[in-house]
Amino acid sequence: MNKAEFFSQNGIRSPLEKQNEMKAFDRGARPRDVKEKKPGRRYRSRSHSASSQDSYSSASYTGSSSDEEDEVPPREKDQKNSKGSSDFCVKNIQLAPVGRKEIEIAEQEMPGIMALRKRATLDKPLKGAKVVGCTHINAQTAVLIETLAEMGAQVRWSACNIYSTQNEVAAALAEAGFPIFAWRGETEDDFWWAIDKCIVADGWQPNMILDDGGDATALMNRKYPAMFKLIKGIVEESVTGVHRLYQLSRAGKLFVPAMNVNDSVTKTKFDNLYSCRESVIDSLKRATDMMFAGKQVVVCGYGEVGKGCCQSLKALGAVVYVTEIDPICALQACMEGFRVVKLSEVIRQVDLLITATGNKNIVTRDHMDKMKNGATVCNMGHSNTEIDVNNLRTPDLIWEKVRSQVDHIIWPDGKKLILLAEGRLVNLSCSSVTSYAVSVTAATQALALIELFNAPLGRYKADVYLLPKKMDEYVASLHLPSFDAHLTELTEEQAKYLGLNKAGPFKPNYYRY
Repeated sequence: MNKAEFFSQNGIRSPLEKQNEMKAFDRGARPRDVKEKKPGRRYRSRSHSASSQDSYSSASYTGSSSDEEDEVPPREKDQKNSKGSSDFCVKNIQLAPVGRKEIEIAEQEMPGIMALRKRATLDKPLKGAKVVGCTHINAQTAVLIETLAEMGAQVRWSACNIYSTQNEVAAALAEAGFPIFAWRGETEDDFWWAIDKCIVADGWQPNMILDDGGDATALMNRKYPAMFKLIKGIVEESVTGVHRLYQLSRAGKLFVPAMNVNDSVTKTKFDNLYSCRESVIDSLKRATDMMFAGKQVVVCGYGEVGKGCCQSLKALGAVVYVTEIDPICALQACMEGFRVVKLSEVIRQVDLLITATGNKNIVTRDHMDKMKNGATVCNMGHSNTEIDVNNLRTPDLIWEKVRSQVDHIIWPDGKKLILLAEGRLVNLSCSSVTSYAVSVTAATQALALIELFNAPLGRYKADVYLLPKKMDEYVASLHLPSFDAHLTELTEEQAKYLGLNKAGPFKPNYYRY
């Protein structure tokens, strides 16, 4: 039997047939594999992002398993879980069984938060807490949400990013009875509507906020100021959100105590550094199939996230440049063998540009006008303000969707740039993060909520606080058994010599790990 007969008898198209179909497609025909376009959709759209539009390529391996476009928007659906509750808004409640399996997998790789759940279940340290949550909604966050519930808290949850939600996980949480308002591919209006639904509900008076980016805090403060003043505490985990809290504090508009989890040692090192060191490569390979060896890459920002990105890129053979405003961070980059430059000095030659500053307009339209054909631009910072995407939505440029979260931006001369996740957080939009690192952050968040909720009156004023060092050390200790690690104990004489308590804390607050 020759190859042609084999393909024919087994219902398989030969490579030549596939090639001919794609040629026909280029002339306007539609291949059999490609879903028929919905009326009113276009393959290319001037001055509008195509990320929310259909693509001629139905293949996507960068997102949730439910990224297929649904004709009915989630807000217009009438959905109920198996208990009859409709107090949620997700893409498709029928995805719950798949999401539950995702959560179970994450639990196996999150020893710290699971240990905390086991230890705190009997005490119920969050009994009476009513938490408004606004974070990424994925399998790892689901483990945190269910842990808070085991601790006695009631929660209502929305997404802090319109592209990072795992639809099946959101469905699993809704099926379990949690009021979840999130789905992948929300509009800006959907985003704020979902946060509002978590703040305001019948018989619901929130007293705690767990935020990632400060959006829930900002909306409640602006729209419901009386309710905001009744909050017992805010826990914030991102650079952007922490900046907003300090701005509120300086302006005298922060009326409640807030815990800065982002700058806790465990969050900074394990989530920002170690997690991003792995997830940046994973997301770029999934989205672009890129080989890094020999590529010229510029990383904007050499904080903990930037350090993690640079380490992994260098290890894979990339030529890495760094931009920095801080002379200390710049010197660190130099000592690690990276060349510190101004972006304008290398913008014409780089193959990949990654932002990780938490600032705005780091990469402008002028920069992107100068970049070479085929270069990739993405963001590893929390905020979507680092890349000036708005100035790419002009009549002279064409947006062309390649696959989920991947767009070609086409210049009039035919030059193409690859923009990932429309400038939003690339690792959570195009892949996922390591469950182990999130376990560290989740345990830190849970302890911060417990601390603020149970603190006696007067311990914390309306200001921004760092997590107590003792709690940082406790979070780390929860994860050591998974490595079969055994700590050395100080003798009484040694503890006295150092002026320490044998049980810690072992470092002063000013110590830099």
